[in-house]
Amino acid sequence: MKKIVLLIFICTGLLSCTEQDADVECVSRPSTASTNIHYAGNRPPLQPLHFIKLPVGSIKPEGWIREYLNRQRDGLSGHLGEISAWLQKDGNAWLSPDGKGDYGWEEVPYWLKGYAGMGYILNDAGMIAEAKTWLEAVLNSQREDGYFGPWIEKNGKPDLWGNMIMLWCLQSYYEFSDDRRVIPFMSKYFRWQLQLPDDMFLEDYWENSRGGDNLLSVYWLYNITGEKWLLELAEKIHRNTADWRRDSSLPNWHNVNIAQCFREPATWWMQSADSADLHATYNNFHLIRRTFGQVPGGMFGSDENSRMGYIDPRQGVETCGIVEQMTSDEILLRMTGDPFWADHCEDVAFNTYPAAVMPDFKSLRYITSPNSVIADSKNHSPGIANGGPFLMMNPFSSRCCQHNHTQGWPYYAEHLWLATPDNGLAAALFNSCTVKAKVADGTEITVSETTGYPFEEQVRMRIGTPSDVDFPLYIRIPAWCKNAGIRINGEKIRTALKEGTFARISRTWKDGDELTVNFPMTLSVRRWEVNQNSLSVNYGPLTFSLKIAERYEKSESKSTAIHDSRWQEGADESKWPSWAIYPDSPWNYALQCNVEHPERSFTVVKKAWPDDNFPFTPESVPIEIKAKGSRIPSWTTDRYGLCAVLPAYPARTEGKLEDITLIPMGAARLRISAFPEFLK
Repeated sequence: MKKIVLLIFICTGLLSCTEQDADVECVSRPSTASTNIHYAGNRPPLQPLHFIKLPVGSIKPEGWIREYLNRQRDGLSGHLGEISAWLQKDGNAWLSPDGKGDYGWEEVPYWLKGYAGMGYILNDAGMIAEAKTWLEAVLNSQREDGYFGPWIEKNGKPDLWGNMIMLWCLQSYYEFSDDRRVIPFMSKYFRWQLQLPDDMFLEDYWENSRGGDNLLSVYWLYNITGEKWLLELAEKIHRNTADWRRDSSLPNWHNVNIAQCFREPATWWMQSADSADLHATYNNFHLIRRTFGQVPGGMFGSDENSRMGYIDPRQGVETCGIVEQMTSDEILLRMTGDPFWADHCEDVAFNTYPAAVMPDFKSLRYITSPNSVIADSKNHSPGIANGGPFLMMNPFSSRCCQHNHTQGWPYYAEHLWLATPDNGLAAALFNSCTVKAKVADGTEITVSETTGYPFEEQVRMRIGTPSDVDFPLYIRIPAWCKNAGIRINGEKIRTALKEGTFARISRTWKDGDELTVNFPMTLSVRRWEVNQNSLSVNYGPLTFSLKIAERYEKSESKSTAIHDSRWQEGADESKWPSWAIYPDSPWNYALQCNVEHPERSFTVVKKAWPDDNFPFTPESVPIEIKAKGSRIPSWTTDRYGLCAVLPAYPARTEGKLEDITLIPMGAARLRISAFPEFLK
């Protein structure tokens, strides 16, 4: 009787062969009940990681992310060593055996953090050799007492901030090269930190705010060596770091500190096991956004420091803050397993970050805003919270962002795939790439991923394996996607895939197995009540902005540089111009929108994929939205030369509707992304 019933199910198609062969379930995050035997997670007593980063070089990016990395290598990131005085070798303190010389603070390690990562990912021999020049000097700079690098003293106390960044560079280098010198080098340095009196430790503003970065490096080393004294040092670091566990305030309101340091309590939670510490990081994230983050694009208004009364979407964030937020999201995804952090990373990466740099990656701006209709060299203070030419695209747009921006795309590429505690593999972020990793009992497999995501709904994966192998494959289902579907070798998985979870597919995988993942994208509208009931339009993970005709004016970079911009002697300035961007079409529109049924107001138009594989310019975006809007005569630039704050709700328009076009926010370097609502 059982055989007859089974035969009926098969013949009627109610039980596919895929469902028989694969165990599929949706999970909130991977279980940590088991331990990955190939990649080091957290040692006890640290909380186990839900995801484990693969060694740098395991993931080879392709598609548009590869094009972005190529442009970054060929642009400012790859050539800063030739033009930035902070990176000149002659007399540089980071290259000195005794740490004496010039330019010994954050700029070198900021740049090296992303530059070296690009070299490893792209397998660029020249970049790897250049990175090693600096890393060898660092390894050779260690003193007898354990300290390394330039000695910077403030108020009679050592400033360790630059060293914190360089430790990350050394960790990445170790992953790539397996250079065993790194481990005793870091152990000796941390021994020096442990003996330093508390009143001499992490006392300066920057290092005090950012002690969580030092804490992560201590845990990284502990997971390799298991030396218990490192946990004592970790407690000391946490004790002396700024208090990021406040209920309704923050230690300071500097945007980069917030984007980088809000994760410190969650980092400490790995050792404390106190859920209140983990909660504090989530609270920090939402606290800054409740007031200053009521804007599209995932960031918050803090042109340098958040200020009460400056919450409009015309306020922006530093490029440093953008890339640090992406890094925080990636780290928190590994710690917590919460897909929320992957969703947020994509929000920032796709919608905010691309507009902060020129398409050729040869210049960037200090401040990028959701609503911005001019990018010039003028001083817009106090409209923005800093005085200088901080909206212009300039290769020297403040020395912090000039060097720190390099980490954004390399770190993103390194987190496309992650290992799981159950010896599986997870597609955490989506982009074309090939990943090579060990699964199950040690079988090394490859997964080739092809997609135009986030501009395309489909992600295609092909498994390469030398033999049949049973392991779990996790696929993140984005929170915005309500009807995701997965096919294995053409057979549809019938398990309902819930948004904001991971689909865990456990089966025996064969060489050549193919998965097709569909993420149907729909239109949605978000209302920002605290900012004049303004509206932003989304299609899948993309937020859209008004398509404004952008007029570019080139100028000599020295003429628009700020006081701490320093050219390297002999640099060819003509290769690195600055650009002002002005609007050549109206931008002051209220948007006609059926909030409950946006498909009645907007038409999505899909275009051909760009020949240059770069979809982040107004001309090359493969998706547009046709809409209607009405101009608001009173909404102009204000006395500071900025896009004026949103007009009071309801806005008074001309009453005449015009056809307008919306494009993905990341492709719009001038943009209106938070719209007043058109009301008759």
